[in-house]
Amino acid sequence: MTKQELLSQTIEHIDIKKINSTELIEAMSKMSFASRDTADAAHIFEMMMEDKECSTILTLAGSTSAAGCMQVYVDMVRNNMIDCVVSTGASIIDMDLFEALGFKHYKGTPFISDMELRDNYVDRIYDTFIDEEELQICDKTVKEIADTLEPRPYSSREFIKEIGKWLANGNAKKKDSLIQVCYENNVPIFCPAFSDCSAGFGLVMHQVANPEKHVSIDSVKDFLELTNIKIAAGTTGLFMIGGGTPKNFAQDTVVCAEVLGHEVDMHKYAVQITVADVRDGACSSSTLKEAGSWGKVSPTYEQMVYAEATTVLPLIASYVYHKGEWKSRKKREFAKLFE
Repeated sequence: MTKQELLSQTIEHIDIKKINSTELIEAMSKMSFASRDTADAAHIFEMMMEDKECSTILTLAGSTSAAGCMQVYVDMVRNNMIDCVVSTGASIIDMDLFEALGFKHYKGTPFISDMELRDNYVDRIYDTFIDEEELQICDKTVKEIADTLEPRPYSSREFIKEIGKWLANGNAKKKDSLIQVCYENNVPIFCPAFSDCSAGFGLVMHQVANPEKHVSIDSVKDFLELTNIKIAAGTTGLFMIGGGTPKNFAQDTVVCAEVLGHEVDMHKYAVQITVADVRDGACSSSTLKEAGSWGKVSPTYEQMVYAEATTVLPLIASYVYHKGEWKSRKKREFAKLFE
């Protein structure tokens, strides 16, 4: 197959505003297994909207943005359902910034020679294809943005804010990227392992070109800033896609606040959608019940949903969107804490 044939069908992002899942979720609440877990998760997320003292943190790990859920996250932020984002770098840079630059993800297949894909400079995420040449433009864009900034250490939040500003200043080919929407709504984005993505390549190129004075990413500053958000927020709820570093980073703010001498409550609400196994002691950094033993998550309103996220996330988000409780929430605008 030619490269043009491989990259011929674009991934279309699902629009929760056009699909109302409320009746389906309520029906699933009367079922069992993953259906009832999904409905319980939707109800807990709705409780976060109803609790006017609750601030919400979205954590992202995995490739759901490339797989068609990118618009879900944008709509959650734009419609005041999310107050802070903690993510892997891949979701924010390789997928979101990538599409903001006008590039696409494509429908592919796992049943193909990966060496054939390599010969065509096409990267594969299970059954999704990406043009590697376009991804390298994304790398270089990160370098070009870094080249314009004062050479000093930045938290990932600070650097992503600069990307959002750059996009908002007329450089976005796609106007509703998550980075730009978060920037315009003062919703901070943290990537605690920021170099583990396309941004890492861009910042390496930047530092090689500017060996004496350059931009760097301070992950400790990330931790302090996110902990300060937890301290300021008080009551918090977690909505977690996958696990890994973003999940643990957000949960650990409770412990960090405690060691800094602040009395803060555990995260009151928590939902995690994951396919990770708990039997190896991990489950992408523990089940939510286990997190209670660490003082991170209250066991009262928590729900694990063992499902591949693209199958249940749109249902949950659509349910909460169409219930409409987000309309009466106060905007937190936590990015303003750092001005």
